[in-house]
Amino acid sequence: MMWEEIGEVDENYAPIHTYQVCKVMEQNQNNWLLTSWISNEGASRIFIELKFTLRDCNSLPGGLGTCKETFNMYYFESDDEDGRNIKENQYIKIDTIAADESFTELDLGDRVMKLNTEVRDVGPLTKKGFYLAFQDVGACIALVSVRVYYKKCPSVIRNLAHFPDTITGADSSQLLEVSGVCINHSVTEEAPKMHCSAEGEWLVPIGKCLCKAGYEEKNNTCQGFGPTI
Repeated sequence: MMWEEIGEVDENYAPIHTYQVCKVMEQNQNNWLLTSWISNEGASRIFIELKFTLRDCNSLPGGLGTCKETFNMYYFESDDEDGRNIKENQYIKIDTIAADESFTELDLGDRVMKLNTEVRDVGPLTKKGFYLAFQDVGACIALVSVRVYYKKCPSVIRNLAHFPDTITGADSSQLLEVSGVCINHSVTEEAPKMHCSAEGEWLVPIGKCLCKAGYEEKNNTCQGFGPTI
């Protein structure tokens, strides 16, 4: 375990913790950084956003034969929150991560942080949670943040029907059909349905509800008629 936890401050002087490794002069590096167990909260597809800096190998004299400019990201699904017995070869590779911008000695002198952002997604997930792992094979990296999230279609009322919060499907092209429930004082004309896209957008509304006799539609509600003179 050659990654080091470093406490720093960002441009607003707020404390941040980064994990860094820079064993670029030595052959055959295999340094792993593991997360604790992360609940997927019922989602079958999750997204991982990484923010990191990476040193340009050309700016490191003497390391050209051993220095790398990529690192690897893995995951392991588990219902168990005790991951001490997971072996490295059990992790499944998500991707090799490269930097769009690497930094040099000049940037260090100017204290310029060339921060890279990369997003990857994983699915379908079938267990309650997972672990992430980052493998260094000889790069000079600072991992600044790891954000894990899923997408959902938010609760909404459409055509006088309520559609609940719906976590998107496992497939990036999947549309989930969701049935709506008629709001108070309304009845089904044709069964209300919508489709939740992988990006968290409601699409293709079908059917609707109508206000009952004695009620009228106002601002997505059914309101009773006031007394007439």
